[in-house]
Amino acid sequence: MQDTIFNALADLALNASGQLIPASKAYLIEARLAAIARREGFGTLEDLVHCLESRQNPVFRAEVAAALLSRDTWFFREYGSLETLVRAMLAERIAASPAGGIRIWCAGGSTGQEALSLALLLEDETPAGLAGAKVEILSTDLCKQAIEKGRSGIFGHYEVQRGLSIQRLLKHFTRLDSSDWQASEALRTRVSFRVQNLLEPAGGLGKFEIVLCRNVMSGMARSARVRVAESLANQLGPGGLIVLGEGESLYGLTDRLEPAGDVRCGWVAAGTANAKASAA
Repeated sequence: MQDTIFNALADLALNASGQLIPASKAYLIEARLAAIARREGFGTLEDLVHCLESRQNPVFRAEVAAALLSRDTWFFREYGSLETLVRAMLAERIAASPAGGIRIWCAGGSTGQEALSLALLLEDETPAGLAGAKVEILSTDLCKQAIEKGRSGIFGHYEVQRGLSIQRLLKHFTRLDSSDWQASEALRTRVSFRVQNLLEPAGGLGKFEIVLCRNVMSGMARSARVRVAESLANQLGPGGLIVLGEGESLYGLTDRLEPAGDVRCGWVAAGTANAKASAA
């Protein structure tokens, strides 16, 4: 791939989503844009870039930028974190909620496996403290196609093999004529999906008691991670909790959040972690 072509597409990814694609991983650009190039009849990525620069089509540009993102996700990724969330943290926060409900945001949720994993846990292992409680789950992503896929609940054979036990698959999914599998209506109605760029203000989403932003920011430029950290802080309701992926941190990105002393990879509003520990 020519340097000028790589730079144009890497800059597009950086500006649109904050993602850093190093030159050593130029092959990722070719792999992620192959389907779009074939569909549009482009013989080379140079043709695709020429189209982006000459036609100024914002819809197509947004589609290309979204395609450059990693879509690597699977059911029950970092299972222990999800299990702890459902079995311990949700009941505690619902008990403290005046409305007896809770809102969860899966930020950067890709094709929805994370949100549906939460829905599966709520279906199969509902703790006593959650019985009858209203739990809203919202999954957002920059990519419209990913959101549509998550909303449909339809996954290929390889996708359902990643993380789903055969028992859960047969209980909660239906085999389609296409040989794909579709999540049950009961699961799909537990989760809402919406297109949302994490670099953009998210005030329209409302406040959340739990925010999952796992394995999303690690590939971003620092300036982008700062913007995302501030956005997550803005949407965190009183007593709320942000859960990151293993090895991820918000240190140095915002002074509005601090590590949650009792939750692995958890972050809470600054000044509240010690207060909670003292109260306990």
